[in-house]
Amino acid sequence: MNNISENLLSVTGMVIKQEPSGEFDRRVVILTKEKGKISVFAKGARRQNSILSAATNPFAFGHFVLFAGRSAYSLREAFIDNYFEGMRSDIKMAFYGMYFLEIADYYSRENNDDEEMLRLLYQGVRVLENPLHSLKFTRAVFEIKAIQINGELPECDANKYAPGVIKAVSFIRESPVNKVFSFKLSEESENELIEWAKEVSDFTFDKKFTSLELID
Repeated sequence: MNNISENLLSVTGMVIKQEPSGEFDRRVVILTKEKGKISVFAKGARRQNSILSAATNPFAFGHFVLFAGRSAYSLREAFIDNYFEGMRSDIKMAFYGMYFLEIADYYSRENNDDEEMLRLLYQGVRVLENPLHSLKFTRAVFEIKAIQINGELPECDANKYAPGVIKAVSFIRESPVNKVFSFKLSEESENELIEWAKEVSDFTFDKKFTSLELID
């Protein structure tokens, strides 16, 4: 018989989805550095004063200790580095944040190498909470980079869009995730970049995102 400790797994990630399971439990989906997107059951997480309650909320980012059962993971411990409380204090910001979570869920797979998507998700939520730009601009950059990470980003038509927009798309394409939000555009070019990001997203994503309907 295997020792229980041999079935314990430590992962780094962010909770991207949560739903009730039974009377007191939760099923959460975590985007992880090590295992891609995984489903995890958190026993008793819906009980009052459960130590797993806050750690199983969307946006919770940190280290999760899991027990690998025969058919599912269960959450044993969580060490959360950032709860992103701002996502719960501003309803409009929360909708944008939920949209980012939905994109991450859309693109990620179990046992896939989704480390770059996790990095983008973490950075994108950080920028929403500590704004460098408008929410619409942050959303546009996130969409473009997410599509690029997954190898689906088309070229921006230089005959249709201004040089500043072409340079911005090139910057987003080539920059590491931790730098991708660190640029500014004129108001006109920013509006054009937002327009292009929407055009590309509408073409690329073959589903309707619930949070996007609340934003738009």
